[in-house]
Amino acid sequence: MRALLSKAAGGPETLEITEIDNPVAGAGELLVAVKACSINFPDALIIQDMYQLKPPRPFAPGSEIAGIVEAVGEGVTDFKVGDRVIAGTGFGGLVEKKAVPAAAAYHLPDEFSFEHGASLLMTYGTSIHALKDRGHIQEGNTLLVLGAAGGVGLAAVELGKAYGARVVAAVSSAAKAEAAKASGADEAVIYDRQPFDKEQSKALSQQFKAAVGPEGAHVVYDAVGGDYSEPALRSIAWEGRFLVVGFPAGIAKLPLNLTLLKSCDVCGVFWGAYAARDPIGNRANIEELFDLWKAGKISPKISESFAFEDAGKAITKLANRDAIGKLVVTMG
Repeated sequence: MRALLSKAAGGPETLEITEIDNPVAGAGELLVAVKACSINFPDALIIQDMYQLKPPRPFAPGSEIAGIVEAVGEGVTDFKVGDRVIAGTGFGGLVEKKAVPAAAAYHLPDEFSFEHGASLLMTYGTSIHALKDRGHIQEGNTLLVLGAAGGVGLAAVELGKAYGARVVAAVSSAAKAEAAKASGADEAVIYDRQPFDKEQSKALSQQFKAAVGPEGAHVVYDAVGGDYSEPALRSIAWEGRFLVVGFPAGIAKLPLNLTLLKSCDVCGVFWGAYAARDPIGNRANIEELFDLWKAGKISPKISESFAFEDAGKAITKLANRDAIGKLVVTMG
């Protein structure tokens, strides 16, 4: 079978399509014929050895897949050959066939496409964990989402609205503002590209404060980092929750006196580790996502699909922060 492999650290241009042996379903595993694999920001980091997970080479990037079960391993009772499934892989998804633990797989209802199924777990799994488990979001809260037009950002916008929050989307362009509003955002703030000097940072803080209102943002969802984090923190409400989700703009340095002045919490969000440490809680969250999807309250937003041969282009586009919503690679 074909696999898109990272054989040396580097950008997407270093990836190679290679013929490798077909995997087999071991005990407790499913063999899945992959139909779609979505691209996420960690895919751009892991091939450069810049992600917290560093698998031995050669390996394929790709952290979530959708496909059809071709074989089941010993001890598997919840799945059968022919089932449509989605699964989190961590890495290794950009292949034609993938053996995955049955515990990491979910049935994909017939009404949802493979492309949309492959776009659910990482972005919405991250965002539901962030907003519910770490942010304790409540109806009537104001939610400020940084990077609101990306995969996790749009998921946070939709989930925020599903939970009854007023959502302010912070984005880098008018097109991204429209995408966030189409997903339910009540208001959008368009910010400039960093770096910011002191006056520019103060001005952005004033933009955020004006958008979230005099009480401040009860929950800040920061999927950007860099120079954007401190202005967002300055707009937080008393006893608000600042969610640290990702750093495509760089790791932020926050003045901790602000957390004292607002009596607020700074909360790390590491969905992958949470899913491994609390699989029961994570599965409950994913089942809730399916319920919200069936009810029409959320729906993965795919802006572009790529052929398997062009998967590197998808990773490049995401790394350059040019994507709106999800990018998906389809197989065959």
